[in-house]
This record gives sequence, C-alpha cells and structure tokens, in this order.
Amino acid sequence: MAVPKKKQSKTRGDKRAANWKAKPPAYSECPQCHQPKLPHRVCGNCGYYAGRQAVEVE
Repeated sequence: MAVPKKKQSKTRGDKRAANWKAKPPAYSECPQCHQPKLPHRVCGNCGYYAGRQAVEVE
C-alpha cells in the first residue's frame, strides 16, 4: 500500500480545505401556487408534485 514519505504541512491541508464553500439551497417556483419550493420535493403550500396532488394539505 502507498504511504507518504513526508508529513504533509498544515498549510497544504488548509489550502485544500479553503476551496470548500457552502451554497444556499436553490429554490424553484411551484407551477400550481407559484410559491418558492425546493426542487424535486412536494410543495408544502399546496401539496402538489409533478402536476398531481401528492399529499393532503389543510
């Protein structure tokens, strides 16, 4: 198995870690009620998904 010959410095590891950035979630508009919703999920406002009623909403 391959083993590193020398210890990797903290600076090198930190440089790699610095490229990870959190992004805010992308929202799409519900075609039924036009409220923002997360993509590929049932709308929490009207309960529709893919053009049909998926869940009952009070």
